[in-house]
Amino acid sequence: FNWLYIIPLLIVIFYTLVNHAGYGFDKPSSNMVMQPFYNDHTAYGAVIAMFIPFFAGFSLSKSYTNSQRLASFIVLFLLIIGLIFSYSRAAWISISFALMVYAIIAFRIKFRWVLGGFLLLAGLFYMFSFQLIDRLESNKQDSSTDFAEHIQSMSNISSDASNLERINRWNCALRLYEERPFWGWGPGTYQFVYAPYQRSKEKTIISTNAGDMGNAHSEYIGPLSESGVLGMLTFIAIVIAVSITGLRVYKRADSKEVKLISLVILLGLMSYFAHGLLNNFLDTDKASVPFWGFIGILVSLDLYHTKKKSESR
Repeated sequence: FNWLYIIPLLIVIFYTLVNHAGYGFDKPSSNMVMQPFYNDHTAYGAVIAMFIPFFAGFSLSKSYTNSQRLASFIVLFLLIIGLIFSYSRAAWISISFALMVYAIIAFRIKFRWVLGGFLLLAGLFYMFSFQLIDRLESNKQDSSTDFAEHIQSMSNISSDASNLERINRWNCALRLYEERPFWGWGPGTYQFVYAPYQRSKEKTIISTNAGDMGNAHSEYIGPLSESGVLGMLTFIAIVIAVSITGLRVYKRADSKEVKLISLVILLGLMSYFAHGLLNNFLDTDKASVPFWGFIGILVSLDLYHTKKKSESR
């Protein structure tokens, strides 16, 4: 599945890089040089990020031949180049999160320590929330071609139009949820109903009332507005079930190959779960095919190894 999917994806990356080179690899053009294959750079970056753990694992594993590892490394190199020049900050964050999850798994950090660290960070954020918000509001760095400045702009909630519009969409989603908290407004309806719930002080230069500029920018808040609290809980349940299944397969795997595949597939999904905090693309075929395909791979591995374990007992 991954090798079959990656061939056309590499063609798209090559096409995008050639187009982007004509603009000097600048930031503004990164939003549209991948068209007509992707609507914008965020979906393009999200899909690339999902495949990076897979080819990183295969290129570093000694379980495969040198030619297989070399091919995987070449693909990995092209994916990283594509990710960098996508200028998708959310995709960069998602890869960082996947690396963090890998470190937790590799060093066998117990769940109670992870949970404790999360609760500690949440407590510190609550205690110093006013100072943090004040610091974020004082950040005036907008999106930039300079990578350091572009990374710095991730926390700019005072003037960066992309960040401010995302907050505007989230606030609209929460207002939609407040009006219809249980059943929501219906799947796929957000972009057509959110416009009246915008407030003038929250609008940006890229805000619209036409219903043609995307959705809630969150795989968690989007279902909350469209399908009510059950919609959000359903997606969270998918995240939890996938995490448990992936870790179970990785722990029980008898062969190094199955252990590797389960790990890299899980990390690819983790990158999208993190990306889903800031964007949502599962209503498009470009992202939904690898997303559900990865989950299908984990489920098939789990069924195979669970059956094998049962028979051995």
